Amino acid sequence: MSKMQNQFTVRFWGVRGSIACPGPETVRYGGNTSCIEMQVAGHRLIFDGGTGLRVLGQALMRELPIEGHLFFTHSHWDHIQGFPFFVPAFIKGNKFKIYGAIAPNGSTIEQRLNDQMLHPNFPVPLQIMGADLTFCDIDIGETVKIGDIQVENALLNHPGEAVGYRVNWNGHAVAYVTDTEHFTDRLDEHVLWLAREADLMIYDATYTDEEYYSEKSSKVGWGHSTWQEAVKVAKAANVKKLVIFHHDPLHSDAFMDQIQENTAEAFPNSVVAWEGLEIDLLASPTNVPAEEASEAKLSA
Repeated sequence: MSKMQNQFTVRFWGVRGSIACPGPETVRYGGNTSCIEMQVAGHRLIFDGGTGLRVLGQALMRELPIEGHLFFTHSHWDHIQGFPFFVPAFIKGNKFKIYGAIAPNGSTIEQRLNDQMLHPNFPVPLQIMGADLTFCDIDIGETVKIGDIQVENALLNHPGEAVGYRVNWNGHAVAYVTDTEHFTDRLDEHVLWLAREADLMIYDATYTDEEYYSEKSSKVGWGHSTWQEAVKVAKAANVKKLVIFHHDPLHSDAFMDQIQENTAEAFPNSVVAWEGLEIDLLASPTNVPAEEASEAKLSA
């Protein structure tokens, strides 16, 4: 088996939620919105097309021609705004399969990506993209097979609906669970199912419990979760490594450092995602101490 065929890596190109927030206070963790790339058994899987997708696209220009599979959790703007700036999609010879569930209003992922590029919102239409784009509507609970890879999904608790994904290959699994709000009286069975015995769980921890339950500015009903809930899920699902993700744009590097410290105390094998973080499920142990992960971030 070649090196590419025996590979399961996860790279973070955008780690924020809501809106991109570049600036002096977000330099170390990054300000781009959701985009994750997985290279699994010779296949490239991309999850969400936030502004981090633009950066990924620039990196991929060194590898033409490109084939990939792009999965969308939903189509809130922070998860699709990078798509019109994904340069590889404009280049003939590249091939992408694009997956998404039907929205509650009946619109497909193709319709929603098309609509954001229509006048007066954008200067050029989706149809100008020269790559071979195949749009695939997926059902909730459907398993997508890509070679020996199985991509499962489940419905998440989010306004307008979102889906979480689980990538399975060769006895390894990564759960991508973002844009979900926890229940106050129980753990979400869909999230637990996605995260079951996973090598890696990437979880929406936009807020802290203090912010979520604040009497002055409660975030209940906003569709996001907390790092404290992430720890509960990771423990209940027997997750090996936890990644805190979808950071609030108001959270500075210093604030994220504190979340890293607090999360690591509660779940030692955890890390707060930053742009450029790469995790190799096969070559690297999943029990790297949190302080080592933090040192790696500071030196990256």
